[in-house]
Amino acid sequence: MKMRSILGAFSILALAVAPVFAEESLEERVKRLEEALQKAQQRESREIQGEGSSPKQYPMPSGPMTDIRVGRPGEEKTSLGFGSTGSGKLIYAKPFLSAPKATIGGYVDVMYNVLSRQNLDNPSRNSFGQQRLVPFIYADITDRIKFAAEIELERGGPNAPQGTDGSIQIEFAQLDYLVNEMVNVRGGLLLMPVGKFNLLHDSPLNDLVDRPMVSRIIIPSTWFEAGAGIYGTLYPSSLSKIDYEVYAVNGMSQTAGAITDLGVRSARGSVSRDRDDSKAVVGRVAFSPMLGIEIAGSGFHGQYKPSAGAIGSGIIDIFAVDWTLQRGPFELIGEAAWTRISNNNATGVAGNGIGPAGMFGYYIQGNYHFMPEILKRLAPTHFSDASTFTATIRWEQVDTDTDNRTNGEGNTLGNRRELDRLTVGLNFRPIEDMVFKVNWQYNTQNDNARGLVPAGDLGTSSSRMDGDGFLFQAATYF
Repeated sequence: MKMRSILGAFSILALAVAPVFAEESLEERVKRLEEALQKAQQRESREIQGEGSSPKQYPMPSGPMTDIRVGRPGEEKTSLGFGSTGSGKLIYAKPFLSAPKATIGGYVDVMYNVLSRQNLDNPSRNSFGQQRLVPFIYADITDRIKFAAEIELERGGPNAPQGTDGSIQIEFAQLDYLVNEMVNVRGGLLLMPVGKFNLLHDSPLNDLVDRPMVSRIIIPSTWFEAGAGIYGTLYPSSLSKIDYEVYAVNGMSQTAGAITDLGVRSARGSVSRDRDDSKAVVGRVAFSPMLGIEIAGSGFHGQYKPSAGAIGSGIIDIFAVDWTLQRGPFELIGEAAWTRISNNNATGVAGNGIGPAGMFGYYIQGNYHFMPEILKRLAPTHFSDASTFTATIRWEQVDTDTDNRTNGEGNTLGNRRELDRLTVGLNFRPIEDMVFKVNWQYNTQNDNARGLVPAGDLGTSSSRMDGDGFLFQAATYF
């Protein structure tokens, strides 16, 4: 049947083009048709062979896996495991080399500050700083199994020439099993869902250089613990939705004098084990009645030991609310958090004194996005439809001892800190994922603290934390 169709097609073609070849002889036209018919027969023969018994074709994965998995007939059916054969090339016997699943990206930032003196986030008053290089690894293992991880190299890492200023750590590494939109399972090293900023702390994402003080002191961002739990989304109506996540995690670490007038940062991160053998509970519920509006409540409740020699344990409770309001080019965002600490009397270590029992902080930030049309006309290669400017203003306050417990003489756990900050900024995004920031910052320290600032990421010793001045930063995803 196929041969007849081919012959018929050629016959019609020959009649159609007959006027064109009117000057050709009959013998030449017959020869041309015979050659075309011969080629059609050869093509049909190859198709028939392909439908029948064709030679075996073994899968050819990309990369060095080829030599290990498909070097011999039948080896492609052997699942990867300890029974895999080979020697020097066994290090390449990884399933993702033959079927890539992971995506690698991340972000990086660099900044420069000119301040009257150091402040909370800037231990030097005039310096460049390569603050963060953060690779991300995301993988779709299957349609239902996902993996995500973030590795942060901060200030050059622990072996930076400046000494111990830098660090390297895994900030989250979580495995998700997707059941349905309402309930999904997550386990691993988790970002704590207390407030919104701890979940969205990337430098290119935020419009100001320094992170909010409440998210550094009251909520110890970036905050992560090992644990497991569930998350999901519900839709009460066609316009509204509710997102939630709740986890059981290791409690805060056992660190002598950890919870002081500088917050709870040094008590975070019981990654390898639960030092108190008592799990903490953390969760966040966010309600969005319509697009552009969200309000959320979150909290943490867990046990801790005030110091290595302290008698008994204490309880830490952190509660937070956050909000996001968007309308056209305007945004109003913010966060407020309260911390309560019980039994924060480090009597087991001589001279440690009394730590705070309560803390509070908040910030309110307004953003306005705009793009002058004249810039797009004058320099379209630099200012496109994907570009935008953002004018930003943020007001924030933190009180690290709302009960005024730490102001006694001889109390080496520090004194009450009341910090106020006003930041005004302008940034430019050539594209959404890359930003140049210019900030002016004014800091006030309204307390009688003696200037005792511990070494580490919150500053250096013997100096106040209210330096004012300019901050510059460039940050991008990659």
